Amino acid sequence: MKKILSLLLILVMVFSLSACGAKTVPVTEKTADGTSEQAANPDQIANPDQTVEPVEISIFQFKVEIVEALNHAIALYEDEHPNVKINLQTVGGGDDYGAALRAQFQSGNEPDIYDVGGPQDVKDWMDKLEDLTDAPWAGLPLDGVLSGVTVEGKVYALPYNIEGYGLAYNKAIFEASGVDATTLTTFDALEEALQIIQTKIDSGALKEQFPLLEAPVEYAAKETWVTGLHASNIAFASEFAGAIETFDAASIEFKHADALKAYIDLMAKYSSNAAKPSGLNAVDYSTQVDEGIAIERVAVIQQGNWIYGGVKAIDENVANNLGFLPIPLKGVKEDSIAIGVPMYWAINKDSEAAKKATAKDFLNWLYTSEEGKKIVVNEMFFIPPMSGYDNVQPADPLAQDILRFASEGKTMPWVFMGYPTDWGQSVLGEQIQKYYAGETTWEELIQTAKDKWVEMR
Repeated sequence: MKKILSLLLILVMVFSLSACGAKTVPVTEKTADGTSEQAANPDQIANPDQTVEPVEISIFQFKVEIVEALNHAIALYEDEHPNVKINLQTVGGGDDYGAALRAQFQSGNEPDIYDVGGPQDVKDWMDKLEDLTDAPWAGLPLDGVLSGVTVEGKVYALPYNIEGYGLAYNKAIFEASGVDATTLTTFDALEEALQIIQTKIDSGALKEQFPLLEAPVEYAAKETWVTGLHASNIAFASEFAGAIETFDAASIEFKHADALKAYIDLMAKYSSNAAKPSGLNAVDYSTQVDEGIAIERVAVIQQGNWIYGGVKAIDENVANNLGFLPIPLKGVKEDSIAIGVPMYWAINKDSEAAKKATAKDFLNWLYTSEEGKKIVVNEMFFIPPMSGYDNVQPADPLAQDILRFASEGKTMPWVFMGYPTDWGQSVLGEQIQKYYAGETTWEELIQTAKDKWVEMR
């Protein structure tokens, strides 16, 4: 009984203190000489004799799909912290975020929160990365997700989420074509299925049910991250064990170059530009997703679960009828999808103390508060990268498929995070464009990729 009374007394005291406290915002304190300086800790409780000062921070991020949800989160946070103003700038989709970020820093307009990828980005930006080892969320991420941003035991960024990509497909079109998607676990089986769908399109058998359907596949070769990063990953994930090993590689063998060629050729053969593959170099993300699978103009695209929100905004029925097929590397690994962390939130270590404190508090609020977690899962459609989300689980079909592949052990890592800076897009991605245009042979492409890897590493 004494223990119970003691516990109740403690709870009453805690409740009383929290009820009397002001908002947890950066405040100004009087120094010994009577001047004011802003407190670096946003969790300090403002006293009546302290004045809350405004703090303005900037976020420079790459994920175009989450802009609306992120703005919602910012608005809620600003409501709870009236002295805080957060400015959001997004550069992504078809634009080169890495180049834009470098330009942002070179201009002197340095963001307080920005994005980094895996170990190569951490090396490139180390002089600007705040140590986040002691952040409140640092002990929550799932096993392995911090490995790419941990150096000598210190954590330098917060993982966005866990994502997966493969061949997103329209279940209704496959069913109408008589194709059982569950059997498509090999390259040859996928090719046969695409041929069946092509034959149904050519015969007009699907015209009434899917009047806009014109090709089995749409492939966004204009987006060099689709080809040079995500497609190439299926080959290099069987050459390297993970992003760290990739990052440590001074050269590449390109062991599975022929298997990658088979996949790149397959995407062109069954695309809307099959007759002239050079046309794929004009296909961007919007054409592939918004004007492709979302309106049932095509049945299959190489993309990830991040497309769900955009497709849902166009046609919710289509969005809820999507699933994932494996990306098959012929003769090597044919039944898996790629799963990893797309980006990490980093904080500029050279920002003012109050700005850094606010940036840390916002990210912690976004991923650990109840309001933030709901936005992360239900509006950003993220698979949470950390524990504490038992009551908020992703429900969209693409996220569910990722979890299924993971539970079956049919996954590959995102080794492209360890490529030399810009090699994937500016070298391999652009070489694939030249290959589609008939301006280089596959053998020349492979040799250029090998040589540039050594040079850039």
